[in-house]
Amino acid sequence: MAHVTVFGAGAMGTAFAMHAARRGLDTALWANPHDERVLEHLRSEGRHPLLPEHLPAGVAVFGPDALSEAAGGCRIAVMAANSHGARSLARMVAGAIPAACLVVSVAKGLEPETGLRISAVYGEELGIEVVAVGGPCLAAELAEALPTAAVWASGDGGANAKEAGAPFESDAYQILYTDDVVGVELCSMMKNVAAIGLGLLDGLGKPMQEDFKNAKAALFAKAAHELSELVSALGGRAETALGLAGVGDQLVTSLGGRNRLYGELVGAGNPPDKTLEEMEGRGMTVEGVDSTRDVHRLAGEAGVDLPYHLAVYRVLFEGAEPRHVLEVLR
Repeated sequence: MAHVTVFGAGAMGTAFAMHAARRGLDTALWANPHDERVLEHLRSEGRHPLLPEHLPAGVAVFGPDALSEAAGGCRIAVMAANSHGARSLARMVAGAIPAACLVVSVAKGLEPETGLRISAVYGEELGIEVVAVGGPCLAAELAEALPTAAVWASGDGGANAKEAGAPFESDAYQILYTDDVVGVELCSMMKNVAAIGLGLLDGLGKPMQEDFKNAKAALFAKAAHELSELVSALGGRAETALGLAGVGDQLVTSLGGRNRLYGELVGAGNPPDKTLEEMEGRGMTVEGVDSTRDVHRLAGEAGVDLPYHLAVYRVLFEGAEPRHVLEVLR
């Protein structure tokens, strides 16, 4: 069976390692130097502090000083840094990953410094075709083996994606394969902005004990339409945006999580900058803030009008009131 090494012991990386082990794969989980607190928990409690389940017996946990041991014989390398840490992780492991290894990225977002898609970042650093994973996949549900469907993409007609993904397929983890890497990665980034915007309505509605369900549905549909427009303008396919990788991921992200929570706090009247600082101080990465900037920039470069995404941008960066997002409905 395939030897899988997950590089990065965050919640998603740990969940992937748990799933791989349950599939009977020889699985290593490597904690990088930024994972020291998590590593202590993994070793003392046998579980990640943000996940509900304990590690299966088949997961071998390695610390930062055991990179060579963790990577030895690796056939599938799952790169589990977030978009901020992808390049750093690639440089850490570049000399340890075997040349014939299939590389899989589970990050969602663009590199903040360059605006590159994460598969391109790994491609630059590792000199290899990278498989991008998208779609609605919450780490906690993957860790619990709850039913999940994901999208795996590679630019070689999907061949690398199929080879890397096949060992992970199960009744509880279904995979759709595609060659639309651009579409999958853009969807994985834009869904965070949609979640922030819908979170703004949650914050607005709290004092009135209103859910704004009608408005949320309308704005969700508007966000999905704009997602399709930008993906198509930048070389992806509309069906990717309107399928599992786009609308599917947008839905699960809008139902809960850090980006929606950030939007709710801002919608309740908390300053965007201070809210972000406080959440990051509690170890909560809110990638949707950078994603909002990225969408605004990309839309301008492509000449695409995105009123919903622009409204979220104005609330976060131009001082507009959270209620501004409702003006998109007019």
